[in-house]
Amino acid sequence: MAQLLDGASTLGWVVLRGVFRFVFMFLNNCVAIPSYCLYLILLQPLRIWDSSAFWHLEGVMFKWLLAMVSSWGWIAGYTVTEWGDDVRPISEEEAMVIVNHQSTGDVCTLMMCLQDKGTVVRKMMWLMDHVFKYTNFGLVSLIHGDFFIRQGKAHRDKQLIYLKDHLDKYYHSRDRKWVVLFPEGGFLRKRRETSQTFAKKHSLPHLTHVTLPRLGATHVILKTLSAQQENGSISGEGGTLNQKGNKRKGLQWVIDVTIAYPKARPMDIQTWIFGYRSPTVTHVHYRMYPIKDVPMEAEPLTDWLYQRFVEKEDLLAHFYNTGSFPPLEGQKQAASRQMTLDPVWLCLIQSFAFVSGYMWFSLFQYLYCCLF
Repeated sequence: MAQLLDGASTLGWVVLRGVFRFVFMFLNNCVAIPSYCLYLILLQPLRIWDSSAFWHLEGVMFKWLLAMVSSWGWIAGYTVTEWGDDVRPISEEEAMVIVNHQSTGDVCTLMMCLQDKGTVVRKMMWLMDHVFKYTNFGLVSLIHGDFFIRQGKAHRDKQLIYLKDHLDKYYHSRDRKWVVLFPEGGFLRKRRETSQTFAKKHSLPHLTHVTLPRLGATHVILKTLSAQQENGSISGEGGTLNQKGNKRKGLQWVIDVTIAYPKARPMDIQTWIFGYRSPTVTHVHYRMYPIKDVPMEAEPLTDWLYQRFVEKEDLLAHFYNTGSFPPLEGQKQAASRQMTLDPVWLCLIQSFAFVSGYMWFSLFQYLYCCLF
């Protein structure tokens, strides 16, 4: 009887905590996202006068919004441990980031673990499925200049044309540095069977923890953003002009990010919102490749990209068997780094959001009373 009462008490506390978290996040969205939009409307004259300053301020506020999302998981004890290469020294250089995709929580995990990587978060461009456009964060991503891609054979060719046009229009003009994409094109659980069937038919590796990546978006990004030599290969020199008129080098790196969840149980956005899972450490592995080592033509690039996901398969298999990633080449033992967020900074950002929301509400209330 006592055990039943304890179980009911625990369940009741979990439900109560989940309701409280949902209410807080709902209010958080109600004040933060409209405030972000209204501040940018107020700053439109600056956009005309000094575009670089405008997008700098937009990037700062964008990073704050992503930090708020990170704080939802951080408060619930959802933290990140990092492995592999340290990407912080190249945070100011241009890079394409390829990530395995298991659930909606992957985006939240990246929002958290990239917070301490210099200006990356405010200067990054996301490639996301078009359904994210209709979420609460969709308007923010639309303003920031992220690209929403529609999946499926019927849309593939047109979407790649749209992607190139989008990169030409927004990447340089808004001083973007990192482009983040999920080459698998969907969640692991939804694509695994189809991927394995395709692999068997074409004598490709059988993958369980990841799926075979798609080439289209990766190829477009490399061709559009990389400085090319006369022979067509990718170079680290040359490039286009940025918004200040300085010459950009183009993409310098491909960063291969592998996300692993304990016991292969992905975190989804519902878990981040309600916090019903016990404190969990998500593990993120980085591997950096200089752009000069990345093939440019479609066929060798496909082979190169497939090899990266075969490596991801091996990394994840090792993690699920041992609880850690293997050491890098030349290392005797793998070293991990605990990613941390400053709770004081998170409180200041949240306070700024609620103060801003109150300010805008009071202003519109005052205007309404004056007019009516």
